[in-house]
Amino acid sequence: MRVTMVGTGYVGLVSGVCFADFGHQVVCVDKDKSKIDLLKNGGVPIYEPGLEELVAKNVAEGRLAFTTDLKTAVAEADAVFIAVGTPSRRGDGFADLSYVYAAVEEFASTMTGFTVVVTKSTVPVGTGDEVERIIRKTRPDADFAVVSNPEFLREGAAIADFKRPDRVVVGTENERAQEVMRALYRPLFINETPIVFTSRRSSELIKYAANAYLATKITFINEMADLCERTGADVQAVARGIGLDKRIGTKFLHAGPGYGGSCFPKDTLALVRTANEAGTPLQLVEAVVKVNAARKKAMADKIIKACGGSVRDKIIGVLGLAFKPNTDDMRDAPSLDIIPALQENGAVIRAYDPESMDEARDLLPGIAYCDGPYDVAKGADALVILTEWDQFRALDFNRIKMDMASANMVDLRNIYGPEEMASLGFSYTGIGRGS
Repeated sequence: MRVTMVGTGYVGLVSGVCFADFGHQVVCVDKDKSKIDLLKNGGVPIYEPGLEELVAKNVAEGRLAFTTDLKTAVAEADAVFIAVGTPSRRGDGFADLSYVYAAVEEFASTMTGFTVVVTKSTVPVGTGDEVERIIRKTRPDADFAVVSNPEFLREGAAIADFKRPDRVVVGTENERAQEVMRALYRPLFINETPIVFTSRRSSELIKYAANAYLATKITFINEMADLCERTGADVQAVARGIGLDKRIGTKFLHAGPGYGGSCFPKDTLALVRTANEAGTPLQLVEAVVKVNAARKKAMADKIIKACGGSVRDKIIGVLGLAFKPNTDDMRDAPSLDIIPALQENGAVIRAYDPESMDEARDLLPGIAYCDGPYDVAKGADALVILTEWDQFRALDFNRIKMDMASANMVDLRNIYGPEEMASLGFSYTGIGRGS
C-alpha cells in the first residue's frame, strides 16, 4: 500500500520505516528541510538502536522516501498518518493540537480516491471528530475515513515494539477503513498479534489511560521506596515480592528519580485536563503528576545529604542525562531538575551521557561535559548515576576510586548494591535501600 507519514519525529520516522520494512511504499514528510536533507543523505535526526540501518535498507530497496512536498505525497497515498508533535500547551497542560490541525488543513484539498487519515499522534478524546470536520469543510466531496491508531513505542526499543507489539489498537467503525488498516498491519496478523478494533474515541482514550496507569505504577513504587528508606526495608525486594503477583506484574516497578520523556509527563497532564473539562476529575492521576514533580526535585536534596549536607564548591560527577537509556531524548528528564538544583547550591558539575550531550548543552549550561565515565570521576566528591546505560553497569571502581576526591556513590537507578560498593570502599546511597 502507499503510505504517507506526516512528521519525521520519533513516532513518525520509526513508524514510517517499519511500514516500509513490512513491504509498503512509504513517503515521510516534514516541513523541516534540514531534517529531510539529513535523511536523504543517510543520516537520522534521533538516536534509536537499529533505526539508521533500517532507513538505509529500505531507501536502497526503493520502499522509503523523504520529502517536504506534503500535498503531492498525500495525493498519491492510500493512508495518511499524522505523526506530528502534540506537546503540553503552556498554561493549562492540555495537548497542543495546532500542528495536527495545521497539517490536516494543508493536505485535505489534495486527497484523491478513498483515503484513510490516521491520527498516530497522541491526541485527546474527540480530536478525530475535529479532524473529520476540518476535512469535510475543506473538501465536502472527499471520500475518506478518519481513524485513530495510537502508538505504544518505547524509546530505545521502538523497532521491536512496532514489529512485535503487545497489541495494535485501531479506532474506526468504517469497514473500508478497517480493511485498509488490516492490509497495513498484515504481517502482524500472520504473527497472531491481537488487533483491537474499537470506536475512534475509545482508541484515543486507550493511549492516555495506558500511559497514566504506567506512570501511576512508577510513582507508586517510588513512594514505596521512600517508605523503605525510613523503615529499613529494601524496595527491590518489595518490588519483586509484589511483582510476582500476576495481577500486578514486574514491569514499571523499578524505583528511581521519577518518570520523564516525551509521553508520560505530557499525557498525564493532558488526561487530567480532559477529565476536568468532562466534569470527572481524575484525582489519582492528579496526585501522580504532583508526586512525580516533587520527586525529581527531592533527588537533589538526596544527593546533597549524601555529600554531608552541602555541595558548595564540591565536584559532582553525573553519569547519564537522557530520561532513559538507549535514547538521546532529554524531554522532562530528571537531570533537568536535579542538576540545576545542585548548581544553585554551589556544586560544580561534570557529566557524561553516551548520546544526549549535544542536546543537553543547550538545556544544561555551566557543566563540564566529559569524554566518558572515568573522565567524569576525576576529582569528584560524589559520583551520581542518573541514567542506567549498560556501559555504566560494569565500571572499574578501583580505577574510579583512585581518581575521585571522595569515594562517594549516589545510585539513583539501583544498578549497584550497598554491600558490593561497601566492599570496594565506597560510601553508597541508593533508592529505597533502607537506612
